[in-house]
Amino acid sequence: MTAYDVVTDRPSPRRSWVWPALSARHIRLKGILPFVVPILLVLIWQMFSSAGWISTRIMPAPTDVAGALVDQLLSGALVHNVAVSGARALAGLVVGGTIGLALGIANGISKLSEQLTDTSLQMLRTIPHLAMIPLVILWFGIGEESKLFLTSLGVLFPIYLNTFHGVRNVDRELIEMGRIYGMNGWTLFRKVILPGALPSIFVGLRYALGIMWLTLIVSESIAASSGIGHMANQAREFMMTDVVVLSLLIYAALGKLADVIARSMERHALSWNPVYQR
Repeated sequence: MTAYDVVTDRPSPRRSWVWPALSARHIRLKGILPFVVPILLVLIWQMFSSAGWISTRIMPAPTDVAGALVDQLLSGALVHNVAVSGARALAGLVVGGTIGLALGIANGISKLSEQLTDTSLQMLRTIPHLAMIPLVILWFGIGEESKLFLTSLGVLFPIYLNTFHGVRNVDRELIEMGRIYGMNGWTLFRKVILPGALPSIFVGLRYALGIMWLTLIVSESIAASSGIGHMANQAREFMMTDVVVLSLLIYAALGKLADVIARSMERHALSWNPVYQR
């Protein structure tokens, strides 16, 4: 490094070659790191199964699960069941999320709306929605309506609470500044209140996604003629442990995919916020 490099704080030719290489290596490491622990767990699982320390009746080896995956793909059953479960999850998210978002915004903005509906919503929230399965079956039977109702109910409250919290906790100085600049009504909501509440709304969305898959697993296992839960329940009856484990892994993969999509939406919607910039 020359004196000119020190004085001007400009990188020397040597540094300009080294730092891009280090940066590229760092990016590759960041891409690999999330998969290190799952790969290690699978390797340990396979090693214990091969050594006979884990009974195949209790937990099949990863190779057996992979074989079940190939069989389900070749038969076409897996694609059909994943599509059915995905459609149910999406429908429940749209219905429950829309209701929760609307109620959260209304109660966050209007004190009258909060006084009218918040107490009732909090009472409903304390009822475990999965405990309502017998009643829901009596209401709707074992068709798609019961699964849609339960999934929507599970999604509604996390989104409602976080939306309500986000709207209520928008910086009041920002709202006053918006009013000084002539904003009111819809303009104030769109440019100040909603952007300020978005971080909390996305937290509620990500939490609701977990509740969504949990509810769907239970509802499909109890009353369904298709879907991943039905596939697992049918495999349980025939003692096909590898298919049961495969079903759980598919639920986990779908849950992770949903969270990745939610995080991508979060980064895009909050790109103006320095906290969410890469």
